[in-house]
Amino acid sequence: MPVAHVRRFSVLALTGALLLTACGADDSPPPPSAEPGENGYPLTLDNCGRTVEVTAPPERAVSLNQGTTEILLSLGLADRLAGTATWTDPLPRALEEANASVPRLADNAPSFERVLDAEPDFVAASFASTLGTGGVAERERFEELGVPTYLSPSDCVGKDNSGEGDGTRTEAFTMETVYGEVLDLARVFGVEERGDELVASLRARAERATSGIDASGATLLYWFANSESPYMAGCCGAPGVITDALGAENVFDDSRQEWPQINWETVADRDPDVLVIGDLTRRSQTSESAAEKIAFLESHPVTRTMTAVREQRYVLLSGQAMNPSIRTVEGLELVAAALRDHGFAE
Repeated sequence: MPVAHVRRFSVLALTGALLLTACGADDSPPPPSAEPGENGYPLTLDNCGRTVEVTAPPERAVSLNQGTTEILLSLGLADRLAGTATWTDPLPRALEEANASVPRLADNAPSFERVLDAEPDFVAASFASTLGTGGVAERERFEELGVPTYLSPSDCVGKDNSGEGDGTRTEAFTMETVYGEVLDLARVFGVEERGDELVASLRARAERATSGIDASGATLLYWFANSESPYMAGCCGAPGVITDALGAENVFDDSRQEWPQINWETVADRDPDVLVIGDLTRRSQTSESAAEKIAFLESHPVTRTMTAVREQRYVLLSGQAMNPSIRTVEGLELVAAALRDHGFAE
């Protein structure tokens, strides 16, 4: 199916409410993944083992996952988004107004045809499964139509997605990968200064959240979704960033799977001090919301005797904060505050 590329040139206003300002960040942001050509375009990126060429700043981008959508909205690019899809959480309040004008193609994964109907000139996704077999479409299908694609490096750098499930980390994820993604996308859209500001702000927030904290000795468990065969965080994804930054311990840090499915008897046996619970609004698994998860934990004969359940030591995080994204910094802030409140951190 041919794609009609419609160029809609407009003046993009910089919306201060969407851009997080830097506060005392001393670290220099990492370099983007590729150098631009003359006058900035064509721009060539080395992205997850593929060469991506962007001939001009996108005017009708489609974001297939909430993680990439939130980056683009935070960069002030709402008027260059022709569609979004695959949502797990409400947006941060600062992004709600800008997102209101962006078409939502689907709450979950859209069809390939639905994406093409949006006449995209650039497609971005957070997960390899979205742009792979069984997902919206493989990257080659978009590229055959002249539509460049971009995959979040956090789902390919140091990660093996060849098996079943959500992949296995061969190297621990770090926020530097997300910061590099922000700078890549800022370069693609020609808004490099905004990318620098957003990265600086995220760095400053992470530094403030961890300043002086020591949660050594505290054990955590991260439950994303599903009560029948629950997805718990392994050692080395976004929850690993949060746990390590606070000096705490993930009770399932012996698994390199991103989200291994673990039975409740094993969970109860590990008996973590604090439960970090995904509060999702999607409806694709059992026990998506935090309320559903807590009701399950407090009624199930195996889990209701766990120390964290009896003491109601819960931390509620969005799905975005538990996946590699700019919201992982939000997760770090919330878990740090909760550990202090529960007396597990100085």
